[in-house]
Amino acid sequence: MLGDTPAWYSTAPLPGEGLRNGRRVLELLNSQPGSEKSPPEATDGGHLYMQACHEVGVVPASYFLRHMYTTHVDLKHHGLGARGARALAAVLQNNTSITHLSLEDNWIEAEGLMHLLQGLRGNNSIQELALSDNHLGVRGSDLLSTFLMDNLTLHGLSLAHNGFSDPSAKHLADALSANFQVTKLDLSHNEFCEKGGEYLGQMLAANEGLQELNLSWNHIRMKGAIALSAGLRVNGMLKVLDLSYNGFGNEGALALGEALRVNSSLLHLNISCNRISNEGVRLICKGLESNETLVVLKMSKNAITVEGAIILLRGITRRRENKIEELDLSNVLVNEQFLSLLNSASASRPALHVRYAGKKGFVAKKPSARPDPMRIIQDFLDERKLRLLDFFKNMDRDGSMRIPVSDFCRYVAVAGLPLDAAQMDSLVQKLDKDLTGTIDYR
Repeated sequence: MLGDTPAWYSTAPLPGEGLRNGRRVLELLNSQPGSEKSPPEATDGGHLYMQACHEVGVVPASYFLRHMYTTHVDLKHHGLGARGARALAAVLQNNTSITHLSLEDNWIEAEGLMHLLQGLRGNNSIQELALSDNHLGVRGSDLLSTFLMDNLTLHGLSLAHNGFSDPSAKHLADALSANFQVTKLDLSHNEFCEKGGEYLGQMLAANEGLQELNLSWNHIRMKGAIALSAGLRVNGMLKVLDLSYNGFGNEGALALGEALRVNSSLLHLNISCNRISNEGVRLICKGLESNETLVVLKMSKNAITVEGAIILLRGITRRRENKIEELDLSNVLVNEQFLSLLNSASASRPALHVRYAGKKGFVAKKPSARPDPMRIIQDFLDERKLRLLDFFKNMDRDGSMRIPVSDFCRYVAVAGLPLDAAQMDSLVQKLDKDLTGTIDYR
Protein backbone atom coordinates (compact mmCIF):
# COMPACT_ATOMS: atom_id res chain seq x y z
CA MET A 1 0.00 0.00 0.00
CA LEU A 2 1.36 3.39 -0.99
CA GLY A 3 3.12 5.20 1.82
CA ASP A 4 2.97 2.22 4.16
CA THR A 5 5.20 -0.44 2.62
CA PRO A 6 8.53 -1.74 3.99
CA ALA A 7 11.58 0.42 3.44
CA TRP A 8 13.10 -2.09 1.06
CA TYR A 9 10.16 -1.87 -1.33
CA SER A 10 9.80 1.51 -3.02
CA THR A 11 6.51 2.50 -4.65
CA ALA A 12 7.69 5.96 -5.65
CA PRO A 13 7.87 6.44 -9.42
CA LEU A 14 11.09 7.21 -11.22
CA PRO A 15 11.67 10.93 -11.89
CA GLY A 16 8.98 12.10 -14.28
CA GLU A 17 7.27 8.68 -14.38
CA GLY A 18 4.12 9.86 -12.58
CA LEU A 19 3.68 12.72 -15.02
CA ARG A 20 4.27 10.46 -18.02
CA ASN A 21 1.74 7.88 -16.77
CA GLY A 22 -0.88 10.55 -16.14
CA ARG A 23 -0.33 12.20 -19.53
CA ARG A 24 -0.63 8.81 -21.20
CA VAL A 25 -4.03 8.29 -19.54
CA LEU A 26 -5.25 11.66 -20.78
CA GLU A 27 -3.97 10.90 -24.29
CA LEU A 28 -5.75 7.53 -24.32
CA LEU A 29 -8.99 9.11 -23.14
CA ASN A 30 -8.86 11.79 -25.81
CA SER A 31 -7.91 9.41 -28.61
CA GLN A 32 -10.65 6.78 -28.20
CA PRO A 33 -12.69 6.44 -31.43
CA GLY A 34 -16.08 8.12 -31.21
CA SER A 35 -15.39 9.70 -27.83
CA GLU A 36 -15.33 13.40 -27.12
CA LYS A 37 -12.17 14.97 -25.81
CA SER A 38 -11.98 15.95 -22.17
CA PRO A 39 -13.15 19.52 -21.55
CA PRO A 40 -10.38 22.10 -21.09
CA GLU A 41 -11.02 22.41 -17.35
CA ALA A 42 -10.68 18.61 -16.97
CA THR A 43 -7.35 18.70 -18.75
CA ASP A 44 -6.18 21.54 -16.50
CA GLY A 45 -7.32 19.61 -13.43
CA GLY A 46 -5.57 16.52 -14.72
CA HIS A 47 -2.27 18.35 -15.13
CA LEU A 48 -2.63 19.84 -11.66
CA TYR A 49 -3.24 16.38 -10.20
CA MET A 50 -0.30 14.86 -12.09
CA GLN A 51 1.98 17.64 -10.89
CA ALA A 52 0.85 17.08 -7.28
CA CYS A 53 1.47 13.33 -7.61
CA HIS A 54 4.93 14.01 -8.99
CA GLU A 55 5.76 16.31 -6.09
CA VAL A 56 4.75 13.79 -3.40
CA GLY A 57 6.14 10.79 -5.27
CA VAL A 58 3.10 8.67 -6.15
CA VAL A 59 1.66 7.34 -9.40
CA PRO A 60 -1.57 9.15 -10.40
CA ALA A 61 -4.80 7.17 -10.02
CA SER A 62 -6.06 6.74 -13.58
CA TYR A 63 -9.63 6.34 -12.33
CA PHE A 64 -9.52 9.80 -10.77
CA LEU A 65 -8.09 11.32 -13.95
CA ARG A 66 -11.06 9.90 -15.86
CA HIS A 67 -13.74 10.85 -13.33
CA MET A 68 -12.60 14.02 -11.56
CA TYR A 69 -15.33 16.04 -13.26
CA THR A 70 -18.22 13.68 -12.56
CA THR A 71 -20.55 13.95 -9.56
CA HIS A 72 -19.83 10.54 -7.98
CA VAL A 73 -16.20 9.47 -7.55
CA ASP A 74 -15.49 6.04 -6.05
CA LEU A 75 -11.84 5.66 -5.04
CA LYS A 76 -12.24 2.91 -2.46
CA HIS A 77 -9.49 0.25 -2.28
CA HIS A 78 -7.05 2.31 -4.37
CA GLY A 79 -4.16 2.21 -1.89
CA LEU A 80 -3.74 5.98 -1.90
CA GLY A 81 -2.00 6.23 1.46
CA ALA A 82 -1.20 9.56 3.10
CA ARG A 83 0.77 10.84 0.10
CA GLY A 84 -1.96 9.94 -2.37
CA ALA A 85 -4.49 11.80 -0.25
CA ARG A 86 -2.23 14.84 -0.24
CA ALA A 87 -2.08 14.83 -4.04
CA LEU A 88 -5.84 14.47 -4.23
CA ALA A 89 -6.33 17.45 -1.93
CA ALA A 90 -4.55 19.74 -4.40
CA VAL A 91 -7.33 19.17 -6.93
CA LEU A 92 -10.33 18.96 -4.58
CA GLN A 93 -9.95 22.50 -3.27
CA ASN A 94 -10.97 23.92 -6.68
CA ASN A 95 -13.23 21.11 -7.90
CA THR A 96 -16.91 22.05 -8.22
CA SER A 97 -18.21 18.87 -9.87
CA ILE A 98 -17.82 16.11 -7.28
CA THR A 99 -20.73 15.82 -4.85
CA HIS A 100 -20.12 12.25 -3.57
CA LEU A 101 -16.58 11.10 -2.80
CA SER A 102 -15.72 7.61 -1.54
CA LEU A 103 -12.20 7.08 -0.15
CA GLU A 104 -12.86 3.93 1.89
CA ASP A 105 -10.03 1.51 2.62
CA ASN A 106 -7.07 3.63 1.49
CA TRP A 107 -4.93 3.64 4.68
CA ILE A 108 -5.00 7.42 4.64
CA GLU A 109 -4.34 7.75 8.41
CA ALA A 110 -4.38 11.05 10.28
CA GLU A 111 -1.48 12.46 8.25
CA GLY A 112 -3.28 12.03 4.95
CA LEU A 113 -6.56 13.23 6.47
CA MET A 114 -4.89 16.47 7.56
CA HIS A 115 -3.94 17.29 3.95
CA LEU A 116 -7.28 16.08 2.60
CA LEU A 117 -9.27 18.31 4.93
CA GLN A 118 -7.09 21.29 4.05
CA GLY A 119 -8.09 20.77 0.43
CA LEU A 120 -11.75 20.33 1.33
CA ARG A 121 -11.86 23.61 3.25
CA GLY A 122 -12.07 25.44 -0.06
CA ASN A 123 -14.57 22.98 -1.55
CA ASN A 124 -18.26 23.86 -1.45
CA SER A 125 -19.66 21.03 -3.58
CA ILE A 126 -18.94 17.74 -1.81
CA GLN A 127 -22.06 16.65 0.09
CA GLU A 128 -21.20 13.04 1.01
CA LEU A 129 -17.78 11.80 2.09
CA ALA A 130 -16.91 8.17 2.86
CA LEU A 131 -13.74 7.71 4.94
CA SER A 132 -14.34 4.27 6.47
CA ASP A 133 -11.43 1.84 6.95
CA ASN A 134 -8.68 4.44 6.95
CA HIS A 135 -7.02 4.02 10.38
CA LEU A 136 -7.77 7.60 11.36
CA GLY A 137 -7.65 7.04 15.13
CA VAL A 138 -8.04 9.66 17.84
CA ARG A 139 -5.94 12.25 16.03
CA GLY A 140 -8.10 11.84 12.94
CA SER A 141 -11.29 12.41 14.91
CA ASP A 142 -9.76 15.58 16.36
CA LEU A 143 -8.98 16.85 12.84
CA LEU A 144 -12.50 16.00 11.68
CA SER A 145 -14.00 17.81 14.66
CA THR A 146 -12.19 21.04 13.79
CA PHE A 147 -13.19 20.67 10.13
CA LEU A 148 -16.87 20.08 10.93
CA MET A 149 -17.05 23.18 13.10
CA ASP A 150 -16.75 25.30 9.94
CA ASN A 151 -18.05 23.09 7.12
CA LEU A 152 -21.61 23.82 5.96
CA THR A 153 -21.88 21.67 2.82
CA LEU A 154 -21.23 18.11 4.04
CA HIS A 155 -24.47 16.17 4.66
CA GLY A 156 -23.31 12.54 4.77
CA LEU A 157 -20.22 11.16 6.53
CA SER A 158 -19.10 7.51 6.78
CA LEU A 159 -16.45 6.83 9.45
CA ALA A 160 -16.81 3.11 10.18
CA HIS A 161 -13.79 0.92 11.03
CA ASN A 162 -11.45 3.74 12.03
CA GLY A 163 -10.36 2.70 15.51
CA PHE A 164 -12.26 5.55 17.15
CA SER A 165 -12.37 5.28 20.96
CA ASP A 166 -14.12 7.29 23.69
CA PRO A 167 -11.94 10.42 23.20
CA SER A 168 -12.91 10.29 19.51
CA ALA A 169 -16.57 10.27 20.55
CA LYS A 170 -15.99 13.50 22.48
CA HIS A 171 -14.30 15.15 19.47
CA LEU A 172 -17.16 14.25 17.14
CA ALA A 173 -19.86 15.04 19.71
CA ASP A 174 -18.42 18.51 20.28
CA ALA A 175 -18.53 19.22 16.54
CA LEU A 176 -22.01 17.82 15.94
CA SER A 177 -23.45 19.67 18.90
CA ALA A 178 -22.82 22.80 16.83
CA ASN A 179 -22.93 21.52 13.23
CA PHE A 180 -26.50 20.70 12.17
CA GLN A 181 -25.73 20.25 8.46
CA VAL A 182 -24.70 16.59 8.71
CA THR A 183 -27.85 14.48 8.35
CA LYS A 184 -26.34 10.99 7.92
CA LEU A 185 -23.48 9.61 10.06
CA ASP A 186 -21.97 6.12 10.12
CA LEU A 187 -19.80 5.38 13.18
CA SER A 188 -20.23 1.61 13.17
CA HIS A 189 -17.45 -0.90 13.89
CA ASN A 190 -15.47 1.40 16.18
CA GLU A 191 -14.48 1.14 19.86
CA PHE A 192 -16.90 3.39 21.71
CA CYS A 193 -17.61 2.22 25.26
CA GLU A 194 -19.67 3.65 28.13
CA LYS A 195 -18.00 7.07 28.14
CA GLY A 196 -18.30 7.29 24.37
CA GLY A 197 -22.01 6.56 24.68
CA GLU A 198 -22.33 9.37 27.20
CA TYR A 199 -20.67 11.86 24.85
CA LEU A 200 -22.81 10.76 21.91
CA GLY A 201 -25.95 10.93 24.06
CA GLN A 202 -25.16 14.55 24.89
CA MET A 203 -24.69 15.19 21.18
CA LEU A 204 -28.12 13.72 20.36
CA ALA A 205 -29.72 15.97 22.94
CA ALA A 206 -28.15 19.07 21.35
CA ASN A 207 -28.15 18.16 17.65
CA GLU A 208 -30.96 19.45 15.44
CA GLY A 209 -29.95 18.09 12.05
CA LEU A 210 -28.94 14.42 12.21
CA GLN A 211 -31.52 12.06 10.68
CA GLU A 212 -29.62 8.76 10.36
CA LEU A 213 -27.08 7.45 12.88
CA ASN A 214 -25.33 4.08 12.79
CA LEU A 215 -23.58 3.05 16.01
CA SER A 216 -23.69 -0.71 15.45
CA TRP A 217 -20.79 -2.98 16.40
CA ASN A 218 -19.41 -0.85 19.23
CA HIS A 219 -19.19 -1.60 22.99
CA ILE A 220 -21.83 0.76 24.37
CA ARG A 221 -23.29 -0.59 27.64
CA MET A 222 -24.85 0.54 30.92
CA LYS A 223 -24.24 4.28 31.45
CA GLY A 224 -23.49 4.80 27.78
CA ALA A 225 -26.74 3.09 26.78
CA ILE A 226 -28.72 5.13 29.30
CA ALA A 227 -27.12 8.39 28.12
CA LEU A 228 -27.85 7.61 24.46
CA SER A 229 -31.46 6.88 25.34
CA ALA A 230 -31.69 10.14 27.28
CA GLY A 231 -30.45 12.00 24.20
CA LEU A 232 -33.00 10.20 22.03
CA ARG A 233 -35.71 11.19 24.49
CA VAL A 234 -35.33 14.90 23.67
CA ASN A 235 -34.13 14.60 20.07
CA GLY A 236 -36.72 15.66 17.53
CA MET A 237 -34.95 14.99 14.21
CA LEU A 238 -33.46 11.47 14.17
CA LYS A 239 -35.38 9.03 11.97
CA VAL A 240 -33.07 5.99 11.66
CA LEU A 241 -30.99 4.64 14.56
CA ASP A 242 -28.90 1.46 14.42
CA LEU A 243 -27.67 0.31 17.84
CA SER A 244 -27.24 -3.37 16.98
CA TYR A 245 -24.33 -5.40 18.33
CA ASN A 246 -23.68 -3.34 21.44
CA GLY A 247 -24.52 -4.39 25.02
CA PHE A 248 -27.53 -2.38 26.15
CA GLY A 249 -28.99 -5.16 28.29
CA ASN A 250 -32.23 -4.73 30.21
CA GLU A 251 -30.99 -1.49 31.83
CA GLY A 252 -30.61 0.02 28.37
CA ALA A 253 -33.98 -1.44 27.35
CA LEU A 254 -35.62 0.39 30.26
CA ALA A 255 -34.04 3.67 29.15
CA LEU A 256 -35.01 3.04 25.51
CA GLY A 257 -38.59 2.38 26.54
CA GLU A 258 -38.71 5.71 28.36
CA ALA A 259 -37.28 7.43 25.28
CA LEU A 260 -39.77 5.80 22.90
CA ARG A 261 -42.61 6.91 25.14
CA VAL A 262 -42.01 10.58 24.25
CA ASN A 263 -39.95 10.52 21.04
CA SER A 264 -41.99 11.52 18.00
CA SER A 265 -39.46 11.41 15.16
CA LEU A 266 -37.82 7.95 15.10
CA LEU A 267 -39.08 5.66 12.32
CA HIS A 268 -36.52 2.84 12.26
CA LEU A 269 -34.79 1.32 15.32
CA ASN A 270 -32.39 -1.63 15.23
CA ILE A 271 -31.44 -3.06 18.64
CA SER A 272 -30.52 -6.56 17.50
CA CYS A 273 -27.94 -8.48 19.52
CA ASN A 274 -28.01 -6.31 22.66
CA ARG A 275 -28.38 -8.86 25.47
CA ILE A 276 -32.04 -7.98 25.94
CA SER A 277 -34.24 -10.65 27.59
CA ASN A 278 -38.02 -11.04 27.97
CA GLU A 279 -37.90 -8.59 30.88
CA GLY A 280 -36.23 -6.04 28.61
CA VAL A 281 -38.98 -6.60 26.04
CA ARG A 282 -41.58 -5.85 28.71
CA LEU A 283 -39.80 -2.58 29.54
CA ILE A 284 -39.59 -1.52 25.89
CA CYS A 285 -43.28 -2.29 25.41
CA LYS A 286 -44.20 0.25 28.07
CA GLY A 287 -42.74 2.91 25.80
CA LEU A 288 -44.21 1.46 22.61
CA GLU A 289 -47.71 1.72 24.10
CA SER A 290 -47.47 5.50 23.75
CA ASN A 291 -45.34 5.68 20.60
CA GLU A 292 -47.12 6.68 17.37
CA THR A 293 -44.24 7.06 14.89
CA LEU A 294 -41.94 3.99 14.93
CA VAL A 295 -42.45 1.85 11.80
CA VAL A 296 -39.57 -0.68 11.92
CA LEU A 297 -38.28 -2.43 15.05
CA LYS A 298 -35.48 -5.00 14.75
CA MET A 299 -34.77 -7.14 17.82
CA SER A 300 -33.25 -10.34 16.46
CA LYS A 301 -30.36 -12.16 18.18
CA ASN A 302 -31.44 -11.17 21.68
CA ALA A 303 -32.26 -13.57 24.54
CA ILE A 304 -35.97 -13.47 23.73
CA THR A 305 -38.24 -16.53 23.87
CA VAL A 306 -41.73 -17.01 22.46
CA GLU A 307 -43.15 -15.53 25.68
CA GLY A 308 -41.26 -12.31 25.03
CA ALA A 309 -42.38 -12.36 21.39
CA ILE A 310 -46.04 -12.62 22.49
CA ILE A 311 -45.59 -9.73 24.92
CA LEU A 312 -44.07 -7.62 22.13
CA LEU A 313 -46.73 -8.49 19.56
CA ARG A 314 -49.51 -7.67 22.02
CA GLY A 315 -47.78 -4.42 22.93
CA ILE A 316 -47.62 -3.13 19.36
CA THR A 317 -51.13 -4.23 18.35
CA ARG A 318 -53.00 -3.06 21.44
CA ARG A 319 -53.46 0.50 20.17
CA ARG A 320 -54.55 1.49 16.68
CA GLU A 321 -52.24 4.52 16.86
CA ASN A 322 -49.15 2.29 16.94
CA LYS A 323 -47.51 2.41 13.47
CA ILE A 324 -45.10 -0.56 13.51
CA GLU A 325 -45.24 -2.45 10.21
CA GLU A 326 -42.05 -4.50 10.41
CA LEU A 327 -40.98 -6.47 13.48
CA ASP A 328 -37.81 -8.59 13.29
CA LEU A 329 -37.62 -11.50 15.74
CA SER A 330 -35.91 -13.77 13.24
CA ASN A 331 -34.11 -15.96 15.80
CA VAL A 332 -37.26 -16.72 17.88
CA LEU A 333 -39.15 -20.03 17.55
CA VAL A 334 -42.85 -19.31 17.98
CA ASN A 335 -45.89 -21.45 18.91
CA GLU A 336 -49.58 -21.74 18.05
CA GLN A 337 -50.53 -19.00 20.51
CA PHE A 338 -48.19 -16.55 18.80
CA LEU A 339 -49.38 -17.51 15.31
CA SER A 340 -53.02 -17.17 16.35
CA LEU A 341 -52.31 -13.72 17.76
CA LEU A 342 -50.44 -12.77 14.58
CA ASN A 343 -53.34 -13.91 12.38
CA SER A 344 -55.76 -11.80 14.39
CA ALA A 345 -53.45 -8.79 14.21
CA SER A 346 -52.98 -9.19 10.44
CA ALA A 347 -56.72 -8.98 9.87
CA SER A 348 -56.83 -5.42 11.18
CA ARG A 349 -53.26 -4.46 10.22
CA PRO A 350 -52.53 -6.03 6.81
CA ALA A 351 -49.22 -4.17 6.42
CA LEU A 352 -47.76 -5.76 9.57
CA HIS A 353 -44.94 -8.20 8.82
CA VAL A 354 -43.23 -10.20 11.57
CA ARG A 355 -40.06 -12.22 11.02
CA TYR A 356 -39.54 -15.26 13.20
CA ALA A 357 -37.37 -18.38 13.02
CA GLY A 358 -40.21 -20.90 12.71
CA LYS A 359 -42.68 -22.88 14.74
CA LYS A 360 -41.37 -25.02 17.58
CA GLY A 361 -42.66 -28.46 18.51
CA PHE A 362 -44.11 -31.24 16.36
CA VAL A 363 -47.46 -31.72 14.72
CA ALA A 364 -48.94 -35.22 15.10
CA LYS A 365 -51.34 -34.90 12.20
CA LYS A 366 -50.02 -33.99 8.80
CA PRO A 367 -51.17 -30.44 8.07
CA SER A 368 -53.31 -29.84 5.03
CA ALA A 369 -51.30 -28.69 2.06
CA ARG A 370 -51.48 -24.97 1.47
CA PRO A 371 -51.40 -23.59 -2.05
CA ASP A 372 -48.11 -21.97 -3.00
CA PRO A 373 -48.54 -18.20 -2.47
CA MET A 374 -46.80 -17.37 -5.74
CA ARG A 375 -49.23 -19.71 -7.52
CA ILE A 376 -52.12 -17.84 -5.90
CA ILE A 377 -50.71 -14.52 -7.13
CA GLN A 378 -50.17 -15.91 -10.63
CA ASP A 379 -53.74 -17.28 -10.81
CA PHE A 380 -55.06 -13.96 -9.51
CA LEU A 381 -53.21 -12.10 -12.28
CA ASP A 382 -54.17 -14.62 -14.99
CA GLU A 383 -57.84 -14.11 -14.19
CA ARG A 384 -57.36 -10.39 -14.76
CA LYS A 385 -55.04 -10.85 -17.75
CA LEU A 386 -52.16 -9.08 -16.03
CA ARG A 387 -48.43 -9.82 -16.12
CA LEU A 388 -46.41 -10.67 -13.00
CA LEU A 389 -43.85 -8.02 -13.98
CA ASP A 390 -46.55 -5.35 -14.08
CA PHE A 391 -47.75 -6.50 -10.66
CA PHE A 392 -44.33 -5.66 -9.18
CA LYS A 393 -43.85 -2.50 -11.25
CA ASN A 394 -47.06 -1.04 -9.81
CA MET A 395 -45.44 -1.18 -6.36
CA ASP A 396 -42.08 0.20 -7.53
CA ARG A 397 -42.33 3.94 -6.87
CA ASP A 398 -38.78 4.93 -7.91
CA GLY A 399 -38.11 2.38 -10.65
CA SER A 400 -35.23 0.78 -8.72
CA MET A 401 -36.70 -2.76 -9.04
CA ARG A 402 -36.53 -2.98 -5.25
CA ILE A 403 -39.65 -2.80 -3.05
CA PRO A 404 -39.71 -2.40 0.76
CA VAL A 405 -41.29 -5.45 2.40
CA SER A 406 -43.82 -3.28 4.24
CA ASP A 407 -44.96 -1.68 0.93
CA PHE A 408 -45.26 -5.12 -0.67
CA CYS A 409 -47.43 -6.48 2.17
CA ARG A 410 -49.64 -3.41 2.11
CA TYR A 411 -50.13 -3.60 -1.66
CA VAL A 412 -50.99 -7.33 -1.58
CA ALA A 413 -53.61 -6.67 1.11
CA VAL A 414 -55.15 -3.72 -0.75
CA ALA A 415 -55.24 -5.69 -4.01
CA GLY A 416 -57.46 -8.27 -2.30
CA LEU A 417 -55.23 -11.32 -2.78
CA PRO A 418 -56.50 -14.29 -0.69
CA LEU A 419 -53.35 -14.83 1.40
CA ASP A 420 -53.39 -15.38 5.17
CA ALA A 421 -50.60 -14.33 7.57
CA ALA A 422 -48.71 -17.65 7.30
CA GLN A 423 -48.78 -17.55 3.51
CA MET A 424 -47.64 -13.93 3.47
CA ASP A 425 -44.76 -14.76 5.77
CA SER A 426 -43.75 -17.72 3.60
CA LEU A 427 -43.92 -15.55 0.49
CA VAL A 428 -41.81 -12.76 1.97
CA GLN A 429 -39.19 -15.24 3.21
CA LYS A 430 -38.87 -16.59 -0.33
CA LEU A 431 -38.65 -13.15 -1.94
CA ASP A 432 -36.30 -11.69 0.69
CA LYS A 433 -34.03 -14.61 1.57
CA ASP A 434 -31.19 -12.36 2.82
CA LEU A 435 -33.45 -10.46 5.25
CA THR A 436 -32.61 -7.09 3.70
CA GLY A 437 -36.10 -5.66 4.24
CA THR A 438 -36.53 -5.17 0.48
CA ILE A 439 -37.71 -7.38 -2.37
CA ASP A 440 -35.50 -7.32 -5.44
CA TYR A 441 -37.69 -8.52 -8.33
CA ARG A 442 -35.01 -8.40 -11.03
